[in-house]
Amino acid sequence: MLFGMVERGMDAEVVGDKGKLRAVAGTSTAGGNGEEAMWAVVLTKELWRKGIWNDAKAVSIIALGCFHPVVKVQSASLHFFLGSDEEKEDSDEEEEEIPDVKSLQHRREINKKTRSGAKKLEKQIKSIKSKQKKKSDSSNPNFPAIQLLNDPQTFGEKLYDLLNKYDKRFSLDHKILLMQLLSRVMGGHKLCVLSFYTYIMKYLAYHQLRIPAILVALAQSVHEFTPPDALTPVVRKLAQEFVHPGVGSEVIAAGINSIREVCRRQPWAMEEDLLGDLVEYRKSRDKAVTAAARGLLQLFREVNPGMLKRRERGKDASMGIAKGSQPLPFGHSAEAAVDIEGLVLLEDHLKKLREEDGVGSGDEEDDEGAWEGWDVESDSSEESSDGWISVDSDSDADLEVSDSGDEADKASKKSKKGKGKQKASDENSDEEMGENAEETEETPEEAVKRISTLATTKILTPADFALLNDLRIKAASEAVERGGGGAAKRKLASLESQKKSLLASDGNLADSFISENDILGPRKKAKADYAERIASIEKGREGREKYGSLKGKKKKEKPSSSTNREKARNKPLMMILASGAVRGKKKASLREKQQKLRAHIERAKKAH
Repeated sequence: MLFGMVERGMDAEVVGDKGKLRAVAGTSTAGGNGEEAMWAVVLTKELWRKGIWNDAKAVSIIALGCFHPVVKVQSASLHFFLGSDEEKEDSDEEEEEIPDVKSLQHRREINKKTRSGAKKLEKQIKSIKSKQKKKSDSSNPNFPAIQLLNDPQTFGEKLYDLLNKYDKRFSLDHKILLMQLLSRVMGGHKLCVLSFYTYIMKYLAYHQLRIPAILVALAQSVHEFTPPDALTPVVRKLAQEFVHPGVGSEVIAAGINSIREVCRRQPWAMEEDLLGDLVEYRKSRDKAVTAAARGLLQLFREVNPGMLKRRERGKDASMGIAKGSQPLPFGHSAEAAVDIEGLVLLEDHLKKLREEDGVGSGDEEDDEGAWEGWDVESDSSEESSDGWISVDSDSDADLEVSDSGDEADKASKKSKKGKGKQKASDENSDEEMGENAEETEETPEEAVKRISTLATTKILTPADFALLNDLRIKAASEAVERGGGGAAKRKLASLESQKKSLLASDGNLADSFISENDILGPRKKAKADYAERIASIEKGREGREKYGSLKGKKKKEKPSSSTNREKARNKPLMMILASGAVRGKKKASLREKQQKLRAHIERAKKAH
């Protein structure tokens, strides 16, 4: 029903929302088609948000709404995939101001140190971190929905056709929404829509409105399978428009950061001469430009140090080049895929379980039990009967799964171990064979290097893959305990992070998405304008009785200022030197000084 409500208005002409067309677009939703489609999209989004309906069919309905001729239906569908819905309940609530952690720690250093104060500070820091995490997670894209797209290549090509065909009818904000969704689909599913880079080049100018969002969309669309020939003109255009002495430091930093993000995903898009010019900006006086240029330099030290000059490569990169290590060209891979990584561990684990239980290796009941909880529920029995025809066959009983391979392996092992021991008795030979088996037991590293035949003899179920991940984590943790070094620790950390991402249904799409702060880089605090200065002044006056000084007015019956003697204590030294009393003492004659001294002595005598 919801599919039909969205499809009814798909044949209409796209009106757009630019200029005078905005009023027409607002009235077009009052019709039957636009209203029904909008209702279907909003209902599906609400069911998805509450977790009632979150499968591929719900995503297909909203994906169809992205191509609806009514702009409001398009916008609602695009916001669903981008995770920037304005209709959420959280957006209606006022955001609480998050205090600064450094100011709290500084206050703790100044104030009296107590245990209760330390505990209170820890609670405050913990709550601040949780609030910051919630705030950052609220703007994340809808990763599961992007993963559940059916035929993402066709979806991306249709998005580009819509963007290119109706470029003059859509407003800039709506076109940026289309760019962002297209770039995230391209980056998440490793798609190639090469015409998108030609289209986006006309928006690459420093005076373009909302240029940071456009640069983010450009960087997100690039991945390791994007051809460098399509990206080299884009990188050259970025350098020509953003990185030159005629623009400000913020523009240069944004240009270098965007080039760095593109080259991080596809390093072969950079030219050697252009890289040398961009790296020279690390000597700039501006902090943001220096940080951006150093980031680009560090990236190519790791990825392709051969493109840098000899003095810019660094120690590690120079040693790697001296040893002969070179990056692989585009389209080449280091090793061909021979086996599923860690499948040997699963094979040994299943073999051990069969030996303990005494069960044969060809039981179909175990495979059927392993699929429990992983099967996708069918809508009805009629659909399954239409697609499949059950055929009775008596040949199933004639099939037998032989363990000839296992028996042959065992026979070969016995023949090898029995060489040179024919004179010994049967009992002694059995004991010696057991001892030799213990001595020749292979290590986990050697077991991983073996090629498993499990994938050719058994259909792996989702439960098998889940068990395989657990076994790989267990083997990596054992390698760390044995002192495997930093490589083993990094492997264990990556496996654990992959498991967490799979459990959260987020996949690895978060690594390919960036924000506008990554493009803009560190920036200085902008100078406050007149309105902000007046607002800060009025905020400082709150709670004050009068705007004058409060010195000497609190402890007196009648309000008055401080005395002249109190004021003289804080008088600046240069004012005292210029006063008449000091200058008179300097110009006094000897006779005047004698008179003052005698008067002082007489007053002292009278006092006693």
